[in-house]
Amino acid sequence: MKFSVIIPLYNKAPYVAKAVGSVLAQTFTDFELVIVDDGSKDNSAQIAEKTIEGHDNCRLIRQENAGVSVARNNGVALSHGEYLCFLDADDWWASTFLEEMSKLIEEFPDAGIYGTGYTIVNETKRKTRVAPIGVDGDFEKDYISYCQVYAKTLAIPLWTGAVCIPKPIFDEMKGFPKGIKLGEDFLLWIRIALKYKVAFLNKALAYYNQDVDAANRGVGRLHKPAEHMLWNLDFLAEEEKTNPDYKLLIDNLRTYGLLPYYLSKEYHEAAKQELEKVDWNMQPQKTRKQYSKRIAVLRLENRLLKTAARIKGLLCFVMRKRVKL
Repeated sequence: MKFSVIIPLYNKAPYVAKAVGSVLAQTFTDFELVIVDDGSKDNSAQIAEKTIEGHDNCRLIRQENAGVSVARNNGVALSHGEYLCFLDADDWWASTFLEEMSKLIEEFPDAGIYGTGYTIVNETKRKTRVAPIGVDGDFEKDYISYCQVYAKTLAIPLWTGAVCIPKPIFDEMKGFPKGIKLGEDFLLWIRIALKYKVAFLNKALAYYNQDVDAANRGVGRLHKPAEHMLWNLDFLAEEEKTNPDYKLLIDNLRTYGLLPYYLSKEYHEAAKQELEKVDWNMQPQKTRKQYSKRIAVLRLENRLLKTAARIKGLLCFVMRKRVKL
């Protein structure tokens, strides 16, 4: 069997049928689907079970709630495919995802991880768009420098719903780290990308759904430092000293990703300490200027920006209602 597709499932009743359906609709059919219900409290598991009914290459397993990393790792442990693909239960694939991934593997057999472009779906804010991954406009497919591409636009070049990993490499890396709630996938991808080649197909074949209840999303809220990827990179401290591409990427992620924590009262000091690792000489003037402001001024500016965004959203909502009338 060529592919094992792993779907972790937790309280995604409104979305899971579409996610599973997109896997069942693949034009490339040499795959198995393993759905891992991570102790859902809604009827997600029942919907998934009904959706795969009659498909011998699909199965649903249940576990007590242990988090997405454990769910994915357990799914992999029960899988039989040569290559692993992952799909969250609120996202979905184009019907040719596995077919295109199979071709990419054949063309770039030495890669340790494979990725494709993807579409960010946000109809709520009318911002649905292809992720602006930092490759040239005429780039089609090839090996890429993961750190350089990621640092260029901070659009994730290896997004969980659009990657494929040879199973032996996943096993070598010991899977997804437990206990991390934001960036557990990045901590796996970066370890692979620093050791193996990364092959990328610049074609949007997966859909990253941001029209999801915020309570069921890891992004968009603050996490404890112990649960956040940026506070858990000490194992790559030597890489940060010797690899300038990795250093620039991590510093860019710090200045971008830690800003909400820096502005908060609860995590300000922890974020400030982490930001001391940044090489500010390599940061753009705009970023240096932003962090040079007094924290009170920065917090006020942030509140004003949020207020303006809410007003703009409300006005857009009213205008849409008026057009419908």
